[in-house]
Amino acid sequence: MSAKDVLKLIKDEEVEYVDVRFTDPRGKLQHVTLIVDIIDEDFFEEGFMFDGSSIAGWKSIDQSDMKLIPDTSSVYIDPFYAEKTLCVHCNVVEPDTGEPYSRDPRSTATKAEAYLKASGIGDTAYFGPEAEFFVFDDVRYSVAMNKVSFEVDAADAAWNTDTEYEMGNSGHRPGVKGGYFPVNPTDAAQDLRSEMLSTMKRMGMKVDKHHHEVASCQHELGLIFSSLTDQADNIQKYKYVIHNVAHAYGKSVTFMPKPIKGDNGTGMHVNMSIWKGGKPLFAGDKYADLSQEALWFIGGILKHAKTLNAFTNPATNSYKRLIPGFEAPVLRAYSARNRSGCVRIPWTESPKAKRVEARFPDPAANPYLAFSALLMAGLDGIKNKIDPGPASDKDLYDLPPEELADIPTVCASLREALESLEADHDFLLAGDVFTKDQIEGYLALKWEEVYAYEHTPHPVEYQMYYSC
Repeated sequence: MSAKDVLKLIKDEEVEYVDVRFTDPRGKLQHVTLIVDIIDEDFFEEGFMFDGSSIAGWKSIDQSDMKLIPDTSSVYIDPFYAEKTLCVHCNVVEPDTGEPYSRDPRSTATKAEAYLKASGIGDTAYFGPEAEFFVFDDVRYSVAMNKVSFEVDAADAAWNTDTEYEMGNSGHRPGVKGGYFPVNPTDAAQDLRSEMLSTMKRMGMKVDKHHHEVASCQHELGLIFSSLTDQADNIQKYKYVIHNVAHAYGKSVTFMPKPIKGDNGTGMHVNMSIWKGGKPLFAGDKYADLSQEALWFIGGILKHAKTLNAFTNPATNSYKRLIPGFEAPVLRAYSARNRSGCVRIPWTESPKAKRVEARFPDPAANPYLAFSALLMAGLDGIKNKIDPGPASDKDLYDLPPEELADIPTVCASLREALESLEADHDFLLAGDVFTKDQIEGYLALKWEEVYAYEHTPHPVEYQMYYSC
C-alpha cells in the first residue's frame, strides 16, 4: 500500500488513532499511539521521533533520539481497542543519516532479504513457523530474597482430575502427553482457538488450522508461509492476538518454552525455502527430492546450530526443553519425515512445497533475528558448499549409546549459546545484515539474563541439598 492508500483506508474506516509499533531486541512488541489528526503523507516519509534510551539494549541517554519509519505494507486495524485504531509496523533509523539503526531487529530482517537478492542465490525466502503456546487460568510467581516460586493452574489441566469445583468436576481432560488431538469436551479450548484464528483472518493474516498440542494446556494455530520480514511481522501479530483473546476470556497465555515440569515443552518449528525467478530452489533429484543447494543449506544450519541457538532459543528456559533423550530435537542431524533430528524434510508431492524444517527453535525467539540468522546460516552453507553428511533415517531417540556419541548436539544452556555466538558470528556479518555492534548489544542483554538465572537459588535445590 502507498501512503495515499493508507490515508484512504483511514478515512474509509473512520480511524481515530494510528498505533506505530516496533520490536525491541528481546522480541517484545512496543507501541506509541498517535491521534489521526497529525497523520499525513509526510508522516509516512519522515517518520516519528522517540526516545531510544528507554528500550533495553539500545541507545544511551546522550544519544537517545531515534526515528520510527512506518512500513505501509504492514498496516492493519487493531481488533481489540475500543476506538478505531490502525496499526503499522516500523523500522528504526538514525535521525541524522536516515540509515537503519544497527540494533533494530526489523531492519535486520529487511537487510537479510536484500542480501539474499544481492547474493544471486535466490530472490525470496519463505518462512512458515509453527509456534506453540500454553493457556492457564491462574499464574503466580515470586522472585524475592527469601522466596522463589511459581504456580500455574487451569481447569482443564491434567493435574486437576480430583480437584473439587463448586459446580462439580467433569473429569474430561487430556492426560499428561495426551493432548494430541482428542475432541471436546476433552479439548475444552475449541472456541477460544477458533476466535483467535478468526481474529487473525479478519486482520488479513493467512491462517489455516488450530488444534490442541501434546501437553496439557498446550495449543497451536497455523500460519501459512510468507516472506521473511512479513512472516516475522505475522509472528508478532500472532502473539498479540493470542495474548489478547485469551485475556478477554479471563485466561493467560505464555510462549515460554518449558512452563511446566513433566510434560512436553513448547517449540516453534520453522519451515524454510528459497525461490529464484518464480522457481523453488530447494526441489531437485538428491536425497528426499532435494536440490544440492538445499542440502548445502542444511549443512549451514547444522554447522552453525550452536550459534543459531542464541537467537532461536534465547531464554534460559529454552534449555529445559532442549534436553537429550526427551521429546525435543537436540541432535544435529537431518532426515526426511523423521521428527527426531534438528532438521526435517517434510514429505510433499509438489516441488513447490519442498522445504527444510528447523525443529529446535522456540517461540521465545525474536522472530526478526531468528529468521534472519537461520537464513544467513543456510546461505553460508550454500556459498561454501557445506556438506551436511548422510541423512539419519533411524529413530534417533532409540540409538544405542555408541552411535549417539557420534552425533553432535545443539547447546545445553543459554550460556553455551552466547559463548558460541561470541566465537562464531562472521557468517552473520555478511552484507552487514547483522553488525558487530548489534551482536555485542544483544550479548550484553542476554548475559544479564544468564547471570540473573545462575545467581538465583532454585526450589529444587532446597529439596536436594537443604539437609546436606
